[in-house]
Amino acid sequence: MEGFANLETILKIAAVVGAEVLLLIVGFILVNFIVLLIFRAVGSLPLLKRYEDRVETIRLNIKWILIFLCFALSLSVMAFNGYLLYQQKDLLEFTQQKILLVPIDLWIELGMGLAKIIGVVILATLSIRIIRGILSKLDEKAKAFEGIKANDESIESFFNSLYRIISNGIWLLVFVYAVWTLPYLSFLSQYLFVIFKIYIIISLGMLVVSSVAVMVDSLDALSKKYASPDNILSYYSHLSGLVPVFRRSLEYIIYVYVATLVVMQIEFISQLAVYGPIIVQIIGIVFLSRVFVVISDLIIERFFVGTERSSTLELQRQRTVMPLIKSFFKYAIYFIAFILILRAMNINPTTILAGAGIVGIVVGLGAQSLINDIVSGFFILFENIYLVDDYIETETARGRVEGIDIRSTRIRDPNGQLHILRNGQLTKIINYSKGYTYAVVEVGVAYDSNLDKVYEVLRKTGEELKQKDPDVLEATHVQGLENFGESELLIRTITRVKPGRHLEVSRQLRKMIKEAFDREGIEIPFARRVLIFKQGIPPGIPH
Repeated sequence: MEGFANLETILKIAAVVGAEVLLLIVGFILVNFIVLLIFRAVGSLPLLKRYEDRVETIRLNIKWILIFLCFALSLSVMAFNGYLLYQQKDLLEFTQQKILLVPIDLWIELGMGLAKIIGVVILATLSIRIIRGILSKLDEKAKAFEGIKANDESIESFFNSLYRIISNGIWLLVFVYAVWTLPYLSFLSQYLFVIFKIYIIISLGMLVVSSVAVMVDSLDALSKKYASPDNILSYYSHLSGLVPVFRRSLEYIIYVYVATLVVMQIEFISQLAVYGPIIVQIIGIVFLSRVFVVISDLIIERFFVGTERSSTLELQRQRTVMPLIKSFFKYAIYFIAFILILRAMNINPTTILAGAGIVGIVVGLGAQSLINDIVSGFFILFENIYLVDDYIETETARGRVEGIDIRSTRIRDPNGQLHILRNGQLTKIINYSKGYTYAVVEVGVAYDSNLDKVYEVLRKTGEELKQKDPDVLEATHVQGLENFGESELLIRTITRVKPGRHLEVSRQLRKMIKEAFDREGIEIPFARRVLIFKQGIPPGIPH
């Protein structure tokens, strides 16, 4: 009987210690579950997607810290119970005494609170399942709308984000309700409710961002689908480049408003919320300035569009002047946007502009080269010295003009290299694209050649070239003997060609002259090396 009594005592001790440790483990499991919900809510934010691995690493570290604390506290509980046994105290009686110290009303309130929490958890689980099914059906219907496939990815992302937000929001609300329901913890509910409001604000903001992405992609796809030359959507192809800018601007505005509302919930930094509307105004001004720049470019292009009756010279002038007018309107719009931004920041632009005027005078005195470049650029344009697509030659570059700015000119040489020259540096300009130019070809013949025959062959070759090449304006003219060389007679020919076509025609004419001389037996001399040996030809050298 004594053995059974000892066994019963051991079982009582094990039950008490086990219950205490189990209760401790359940508490830590609940804390870990709450931490998991918080990190899921944080990880669902699009702004933190790029840091998803880091967030998961932090969560795992917190999990291991909780496990260590739970293990340490469990050992402490067992050690404390061992100490009570050493003091020859009854563990069950000691625990019952501590429990009886708690008022019965508190136990009733605690039990009712736990029952409410269990009911709310069950209701939340069922609600999440129902909501998930509804969102899946809405996702399928949205993808099938108008048969547009371009926005399927955005729609799916939107509904996935919506499900995560609703799910995390429900569980967070359950947690806040549980803390509010349990006795002695209701004081924490006000702080948790602030956290809940911040989460709701951020979640709704991210939901609106997803909605903006879906709507913009859908409208973009619909506009492309129904655009035709007969309706106003014919201009959409020119404005479609603004779609990404529009989308980013809306997202930034939403982010700023979300941040402003979050700051307003935190009392000690709530005064910073006044800067939110100012930032939104700045974003709107920057976006609208970009819109006006694109619209002005479109209007300028429509105004300068060439017609079937436009000559090549007129088209060149249009291509030359149009970028300059675009630049003028672009900088004017950005300047106005800058003034509006200063006003949005409650800064008087008059003072800054007056100071900028004084600084501009000082800088202008030291920037005479810049002023010289700008003035030279105006004279190049107004005096029609050269235009875009003209073939010109300067002291430092030669090639086709790709662009003329107020300060510089871009020239692409025959080797494909781009020369960017300041307008003030362009001196001694030779323009090969004014009316006509000459393709000059000089060819050498042997001293014993019949020059009359050579002239006749060159003349016939020039006529043949004129018939084959539409860039040739007149047949090749043989100017005559240009020079007596060391081993050749140099004959000079010129061919009048269209502007800027002299290099291509010269290459083609040289090829035809070589072929004609080969047919007629006319020798084109070339350098030869002659070795003279005073003692005769050495053995082994052929002769």
